[in-house]
Amino acid sequence: MSDKTYGFETLAVHAGAAPDPATGARALPIYQTTAYAFDDADHAAALFNLQTVGFIYSRLTNPTNAALETRLATLERGRGCTVTASGHAAQVLAAFPLMSPGAEIVASSRLYGGSLQQMRNTYPKFGWSAKIVDADQPENFKRAVTANTKAFFIESLANPGGVVSDIEAIARIAEATGVPLLVDNTLATPWLCRPIDYGATLIVHSTTKFLSGTGTSMGGAVVDSGKFDWANGGKFPSLAGPEPAYHGLNFFETFGDMAYTFHCHAVGLRDLGPSQAPFNAWITMLGMESLSLRMERHCANAQKVAEFLAGHPAVAWVNYAGLPSNKYHQLARKYLPKGAGSVFTFGVKGGYDVGVKVVDGVNLFSHLANIGDAKSLIIHPASTTHRQLTDEQRVAAGAGPDVLRLSIGIETVDDIIADLQQALEKATS
Repeated sequence: MSDKTYGFETLAVHAGAAPDPATGARALPIYQTTAYAFDDADHAAALFNLQTVGFIYSRLTNPTNAALETRLATLERGRGCTVTASGHAAQVLAAFPLMSPGAEIVASSRLYGGSLQQMRNTYPKFGWSAKIVDADQPENFKRAVTANTKAFFIESLANPGGVVSDIEAIARIAEATGVPLLVDNTLATPWLCRPIDYGATLIVHSTTKFLSGTGTSMGGAVVDSGKFDWANGGKFPSLAGPEPAYHGLNFFETFGDMAYTFHCHAVGLRDLGPSQAPFNAWITMLGMESLSLRMERHCANAQKVAEFLAGHPAVAWVNYAGLPSNKYHQLARKYLPKGAGSVFTFGVKGGYDVGVKVVDGVNLFSHLANIGDAKSLIIHPASTTHRQLTDEQRVAAGAGPDVLRLSIGIETVDDIIADLQQALEKATS
């Protein structure tokens, strides 16, 4: 299906999932198998040599996963996609073809705390390093560039602070530097923002969140725009140089705008092994059918909740880009015209202790470490998701001691507001 022919909602229901040709089943089958029979010895050899496309082993490819990959690539207007076991696995897989010992990535300081931890403490074990900069000033990326810089990394809508990145401005700097821009689009989803339209090269998702929408299925994804020249400048030999495991095959010369996606499957999934379970891919495909409807309600509810909190006497501040007073409001109008998402933070008067009391006092909200569920969720990042950071790093990431993060669900909005009201009253009485 072509996104030039069909609307977003139609593609979210149909892309990647036609009726099963063998049985006529309208629902996508779950291919719960480890391996696939070859037609003959020549067919097997051609598959292993990447001379033909097909299925070998479910660590590399799986028909259910392939359907999800097609749907995600279509919705993001990308060229190809690789799904993974989790969002964090997707981040490692995304960087893997680009990086080598001594290589650097320049990343925004406004990222999910686990992503910052991964870059600061786990990347060095691979010989990679990350320079963390304030993305509110795009020129900071240019200042951080060295000869070893291989990528930029930002979130379109940052977790937890609801920060909106100036994707287009950062993409221009990446292009001038000759490196790809990776954008985590988890919080926005392609319903709210399509970063490839603004110059992004690669899109990363935690499909665990809004794409699935049920809080049941772990998964991640890497979508390639297919627009980057991997041979330019000789910076990416894994993609535009001889690959020893495939008799010197050059992925970019052989597969062109599908080089990155083929590498992620044939080398990344093969050697790192972070494959998504077919059942999780199937659940995510079901969730994506209602993505546009859910995101509309998520955003509408979040706007009303943010407005309520902004006027509450126990609340010191609200950081939601949908509020006209918010510093990211104009960027949100550009990049998120359908709504500013449903994940945002606010600060309570009284700091850490009051914040803990609020999460202990909610009834409708669930206190847990997830976002993007149909149910409303709450967490105190300083004591949980960002606990591993220093006090200074937590503040820089928008997760100071007074901060509460909300993921607003699709319940009746009056019930959501009433639950916050009673929890704030108990915490400050």
